[in-house]
Amino acid sequence: MELKYYISILKRWAWLLILGLVLGAAGGYGGSLYQTAIYQTSTRILVMSAPQQSSSDLTYLNDQQLTQTYMQLLTTAPILEGTSARLGYEVRAKQIKVQQSQNTQIVVITVEDPDPQRAVDIANTLVDILLEESEKLQAGRYTAMEESLQAQITQMENQIASLQTQVERISTQSVQDQLKDVEAQMVPLQEEASAIQQEIATLSPAYTQSRKARIAELEAQLAQIQPLLDLYQQIYSNLVVLGAPGESGGSGNPTLTQSQTTLALYQQIYVNLLNSMESIRLARLQNTPSVVQIEAAFYPGEPIRPRPLTNTMLGGAVGLMLAAGIVFLIEYLDDTLKTPDDVQRHLGLPVIGYIAEMKVSGKSAEALYVAKQPRSPVTEAFRALRTNLEFAGINQPLHTLLVTSPGPSEGKTTTATNLAAIIAQGDRDVILLDADLRRPHVHRFLSLSNQVGLSDLFRGTLKLQSVKRAFDGNEKMQVITSGNLPPNPAELLGSARMDQILDEVASSAEMVIIDSPPSLVSDAVILSAKVDGVILVLQPGNTDIASAKASLELLQRAGARVLGVVLNRIPRNRADYYGGYRHYSSYYKGYVYYSDEKTA
Repeated sequence: MELKYYISILKRWAWLLILGLVLGAAGGYGGSLYQTAIYQTSTRILVMSAPQQSSSDLTYLNDQQLTQTYMQLLTTAPILEGTSARLGYEVRAKQIKVQQSQNTQIVVITVEDPDPQRAVDIANTLVDILLEESEKLQAGRYTAMEESLQAQITQMENQIASLQTQVERISTQSVQDQLKDVEAQMVPLQEEASAIQQEIATLSPAYTQSRKARIAELEAQLAQIQPLLDLYQQIYSNLVVLGAPGESGGSGNPTLTQSQTTLALYQQIYVNLLNSMESIRLARLQNTPSVVQIEAAFYPGEPIRPRPLTNTMLGGAVGLMLAAGIVFLIEYLDDTLKTPDDVQRHLGLPVIGYIAEMKVSGKSAEALYVAKQPRSPVTEAFRALRTNLEFAGINQPLHTLLVTSPGPSEGKTTTATNLAAIIAQGDRDVILLDADLRRPHVHRFLSLSNQVGLSDLFRGTLKLQSVKRAFDGNEKMQVITSGNLPPNPAELLGSARMDQILDEVASSAEMVIIDSPPSLVSDAVILSAKVDGVILVLQPGNTDIASAKASLELLQRAGARVLGVVLNRIPRNRADYYGGYRHYSSYYKGYVYYSDEKTA
């Protein structure tokens, strides 16, 4: 198809496309008003493999699998239930979207919720629960060994505490014995030193030489006693204040020595157990993947949906596409003839006339259009049709012309009457013969009586001069109506008498225009073989291709000479779409006359 054909379709269906656009946009906007606002936030976590793993290709694949595992773990029931329990409201899996950043081990967790703060809380709590559950899962591999070592450590602590109590008890008993020995040695010395100090105090001050000598003797005795007394007091202080046994006390007690040796062994075992526990904990840390929250969830300021503007645009686009689909479907299913190209392609006939739609108030005004509107584009179209018929009769003269159509109500009677009138305006004698003996229309269109007509010629009751009448006082145009309807029109039209009537009518005028029934009735096919030419009247957009082909085939089988097609009732607002009317409508649009009013 040509581009102008598509443009014509767009012009013709512009109202539907605009309606679809408006309704779709209104639907999108209205739907946005009734939707619940949904807020979205996201957080990011980094999934790192165990530190002792190498960076080989296999490990890279394992890292990717590990990341995918954590992504699946985020939407499992334990994580969701734990998050719901901690927050106090239900968290559903459809609220959560988990995806991996391309070529990284970063996982993006997206959460949606009608409440923006709840969305933030769900995202952050989800990560916390994931970390806790991950810790539980990873710690399970080392739990048995840690529990066994912890039991042994507890047992060692109990044994060491018991031995320390026993050593302290033994040590305390030995110190008491030493205190008694030291006290037995120290008390006499204290008493003796105290007596010397009292006596020195009594003799002082020394007035005589004898007192001076006695005081000097006493001070010498005190100087000998005091160092020994100080030593005993130091030992006593060590035993009482510090609790430290003397050298002779510890070494002389075999039970204390054995207990101290056993205690030292248990302490060594306890240190080894502590070292083993730390080794296991270090191994667990080195072989356990870690998950780190690298970006906390942010507070969303605006909802992600609904977005009225976006929804309105999308709704409008959807409405426009639906309307376009309807237009395409209608055009695709439309099997009517519309353009001269369609006629040429499907029927192989030329289009010899383009008759626009007549804006009149009744059938009578439509039939008399060329007489009442001599300067209108429609009248010019009939003049062009008359000229085309004259050229068609150059090699083979046209005296009798049959006007028919594939179906009813396509304007064949209107075409026949106006064609006859326009030929009469060309100063030629023309007779309009209504050969539709089933549903005649000529007399109605021209407001004539149908008391006598063609049927009377068949009976021989009246002569030709008695049945033909001048139209509107114009002797150039004579009209023969159908007369009373016979019961057997097909037999009459196919009889030899019809041949005689046609010869008689043709001899009394230069051109005979015959209005016949539609070609779906056998009458038109019968008459087509008796005339010099046939024109087929089609209404574009209304006559379907199958009917037109069937009519043409019937006419051709009867040996009719089909001169061409007349496109009738072309819509004025679709002239570009339907073809020929556009060639002259713009030139004469200032001289269009209507039956009710006149504009120039």
